[in-house]
Amino acid sequence: MPLTQSSDELSAWLRLSLEPNIGSATACMLLSALGLPEQIYAQRATALARHVPDALARQLAAPMPADMAEQVARALEWVQAPGRHILTLADPTYPQSLLTIADPPILLYVAGDPAFLQGPSLAVVGARNATPGGQENARAFARHLAANGWRVVSGLALGIDAAAHEGALDAGPDGAGTVAVMGTGIDRVYPASHRDLAHRIAAHGALVSELPLGTGARPQHFPKRNRIVAGLARGVLVVEAAKQSGSLITARLAGESGREVFAIPGSIHSPLSRGCHALIRQGAKLVETAADITDELGGGPTPAQAPRTEPSPARAAHPVLDALGYDPLHLDAIQARCGLDTAVLQAQLLDLELQGRIARLDDGRYQRLH
Repeated sequence: MPLTQSSDELSAWLRLSLEPNIGSATACMLLSALGLPEQIYAQRATALARHVPDALARQLAAPMPADMAEQVARALEWVQAPGRHILTLADPTYPQSLLTIADPPILLYVAGDPAFLQGPSLAVVGARNATPGGQENARAFARHLAANGWRVVSGLALGIDAAAHEGALDAGPDGAGTVAVMGTGIDRVYPASHRDLAHRIAAHGALVSELPLGTGARPQHFPKRNRIVAGLARGVLVVEAAKQSGSLITARLAGESGREVFAIPGSIHSPLSRGCHALIRQGAKLVETAADITDELGGGPTPAQAPRTEPSPARAAHPVLDALGYDPLHLDAIQARCGLDTAVLQAQLLDLELQGRIARLDDGRYQRLH
């Protein structure tokens, strides 16, 4: 990729992003006070000490440590490959929406097309241990949003995140695509099982990380990732979430940044509905269809050329589905409702499972999907 900044300029940005004991807020303060990173590193420690503690001033005034220089050289080599970019706050292609959050990343590593970081986007997030129904909802909502011009942003995690990315990709080449914000270095895919998904996203959207190359998955990185997910989007949709959930952090950050928050309600008996219900009580918009989101936001993009997803034709009533309802149930509870012989009921449940109309959960309960 041709660099939009000189190697020396980008090296200074990379060094600033790698400095220990400097978060994005401190880095932005120094940039505002002293100018671009090259100008920061041209200052003497005494001048820097007017803005930061003495120890940090001496750190910034010292020559770049050898291990940091190796990391900078590695990043400069990485960005030369096709489809790889490093966007700094000084880059005109840096996403404008991130400039409105409290602590914008000073740089972003991007694999794919950085144009996907601009324009109307919706974040779709939720539980890692999502139910089959929750994953299907995330996939269907994301497919509809992407087919109608809304880029889908999520975090590449298991469960709802992966389903949202897949749904957006299912909208095809005329869809708006998807962006995955990573909680690792951009050269490390977590979980490893999403490596193929990450390659598809890079080919038809963008992978994004603010973390240095080689950074592995650590718990403290995911809240930082969540602020970027929220910052890139016009709104956040929470599909399923427990009462204590990282998705609720994303929703809170979105609300604090003036974004809309949407939540899909669920069964009162499901732990994965409690986070969504809590958000709704706090003022999040209750949604039942993707159109509820686009209608609420208004003034969105012109729909893509891809055909709008139509609801499936209604199927004939099925006594087992009627008995099952929309809450997960064990076999004996379904049998008590429908009165069928055990062997007959098991055969019908298997048939419905093969049709993709129900799923058997890990705890043995059955969950209706349609």
